[in-house]
Amino acid sequence: MTTKKTRSPRSASDGWVLIAADSALETAKLHDGDPNFVKLRNPATGAASQYLFRSGDERVYEVKAFTEDFHSWFIDQTVQRDGRLLYVTPVDPVFLVLPYLQRGGAEGKFQPLQQMVMDEDYPGCTRLLKCTQALDSVHHVADEKVVGDLKFHRYNQEKTLEWLKKKVQNTVSAIKKSDLSVGGGVKSTTYVRVKQETNATEEDYLRYAHGLISEYLSEELSKDLHKHLQLPEISSPKEVEPPSKKRKLSDKPVEAGEDYTKFNSADFVRKPPKKMTAAQKSLAKVDKTGMKSMSAFFSPKVKQEKK
Repeated sequence: MTTKKTRSPRSASDGWVLIAADSALETAKLHDGDPNFVKLRNPATGAASQYLFRSGDERVYEVKAFTEDFHSWFIDQTVQRDGRLLYVTPVDPVFLVLPYLQRGGAEGKFQPLQQMVMDEDYPGCTRLLKCTQALDSVHHVADEKVVGDLKFHRYNQEKTLEWLKKKVQNTVSAIKKSDLSVGGGVKSTTYVRVKQETNATEEDYLRYAHGLISEYLSEELSKDLHKHLQLPEISSPKEVEPPSKKRKLSDKPVEAGEDYTKFNSADFVRKPPKKMTAAQKSLAKVDKTGMKSMSAFFSPKVKQEKK
């Protein structure tokens, strides 16, 4: 009698491989506690996302994952079943606070941040109020009133759009320095550009930067920012390169160092037929009538139906 082996729900092989700067994982001397992961509401989708709070909640980092199918990690004498490569990058906590300010701003009155930044589904959101970066920058998106030792805030749409506009402009400057392609050929997310863009316009840079910033905004706020930037609507994306110069993105990520042209069947060059040797020429002259090919001896026999 055979028995099935059962695996415990949690074992030594359950773990993550994460890339993070030392500054994100170091423990501050003036604060207790280690850096830890917290689930917060994603400001763009409203779904749960993972974030990393540095010791003392001074900085917030978003956690992203690079995923491949059928991938594991071999670490020492164990196999990590979760084959994802996680990495953390700093995120402006104002983006995470912004949805709560918008919700509280619907009442049109000044309120303390502690009263607005509350979430039954994600109670960890209150840790954002300990982040000095969020507290020092919230005035960019809200009106502020001080009464004694207390501060009250009210969401301001105009301030927010101006703050986001500066974010877009700063992103444009960073993109230009990094020499990224932002032309019409990269407007579609289903294609990857192979040829470097050389005639990108300022509008192309603004559109690209707007798309990056919109990853942290709701759809409605992203549209408002689009209008605030005075970007014209695109009726239909233009093809700036022939299809042979593009390849569709697959579910599996492809390293940039690989030769992308191998994915384009149209780019293969048809080679001329090779010259036949003397033995091949003499074999071609043989009468093959009634002869079976070599593959016929290895193919399965077809059973005849009984009548």
